[in-house]
Formats: sequence, structure tokens, C-alpha cells
Amino acid sequence: MLKLSTSRTLIATSLFVVLAGCANNNPYEGQQGTSNKTAVYGGLGALGGAVIGAATSSKKDRGKGALIGAAVAGAAGAGYGYYADKQEAELRRSMQGTGIDVQRDGDNLTLVMPGNVTFATDSATISGNFYGTLNNLVQSFNQYDQNTIEIVGHTDSTGPYQHNMNLSQRRAQSVADYLRNQGVNGMRMSVRGVGPDQPVADNNSAQGRQQNRRVEINLRPIPGAYQ
Repeated sequence: MLKLSTSRTLIATSLFVVLAGCANNNPYEGQQGTSNKTAVYGGLGALGGAVIGAATSSKKDRGKGALIGAAVAGAAGAGYGYYADKQEAELRRSMQGTGIDVQRDGDNLTLVMPGNVTFATDSATISGNFYGTLNNLVQSFNQYDQNTIEIVGHTDSTGPYQHNMNLSQRRAQSVADYLRNQGVNGMRMSVRGVGPDQPVADNNSAQGRQQNRRVEINLRPIPGAYQ
């Protein structure tokens, strides 16, 4: 029969092993903007799994149960963090040189598409030279299909407010329609236009207005998919 101290040692060891494994198995660590959640998720999963494994095993197998529980739960818990790491790395590779900025905040990925790259002035028609970039996004979104896709249109503050609201909505919808027509599941997508209401720069300068004219694609975990 294993002593209680031995079980505790195995639990602590299993947690350490899974944490180390999760951290070392991420080949994308160190890239700009990467915030690796794998170790956090894996560690919490391992701790929970170890406790459950120990509690549900017979007394003589309690230490072994803790080790198995930690390994299984840790791998499952690390899922979305590692998944997002891989998707981020692929997007950064495929978006190089396109003018599209890939941003990471925890589990959330955001693609910032400048208006001058995506659309002609005051138009919601996608620029012909941007289709190749969108096709790369289609490939990525179909390969990585465990997140929602929110498409948000933005404008600067120049001109009538309602016109800008309508333009931002139509631009976001144009991107969504193209992605859907190329095979991206429309059930994953949502579209909205916010006009000039969410600026990222000062509208009093030409450079600031250019930054504010953009379409953003927000990638978020599908609710309930990773718990």
C-alpha cells in the first residue's frame, strides 16, 4: 500500500512533468505576439486530473491513478492554448508581406486589414489584388475550425456618421460573403459595422485616419468546446 506521502509526491511529480512537457512541446514560443496558454491550461488540467485520479483509484493504486489522471487531463486542458499557438504561427507565416497585422491577446487572435489594402476609397468592393490574401485566410479558417469568426468594419470620422456606419457594415459583409462563398462555414461567422466608434488612432491626422479605416477579423474559442 502506498503511503499518503508517496501519493502526494507522485501528484506533484506528475504536475511538474505535464507542465514541462506542455511548455517544451510548443514550437512557436518566442514569436512576436505569442502568448502561450498551453502550460497554464495543461498545469491546471494536470492538477485537477491528479486529484480526481487519486480519489477514484483504489488505495493501493492511488499514486498510479494520480499520475494517469494528471497526464490525461493535462493534455486535454492544454488543447486550445496549443491550438491557438499553431494557428497564430500559420497566420503570421501566410500573412507576411500582405499588410495584414496578426495580433494575439490570450486565447484571442485578431487580424487587422487596413482599408487601403482591402477596399478602394468609399467602396465596399474588395480590391482585386486582395483576393489572394483572402484565399489564404479561407485555407487557414477551414484548417483551424475550432473558433468563431467575427468580422468588424471600421471607418474614420470623416463624413456623415450614418454613411460611415453603413460603409463599415457593407465592408465587413463583403469580406464575410467572400469567405462564405469560398467554403468557410457561415455558422461560424458574425458581421457588424461600428463606423468611427472604435478608433485606434487620432482622427485629426491623415495617418491616424488611415489606421482607423480597417476591417478586423476576431477569432475566439467556440463556447464550450474546450472546458
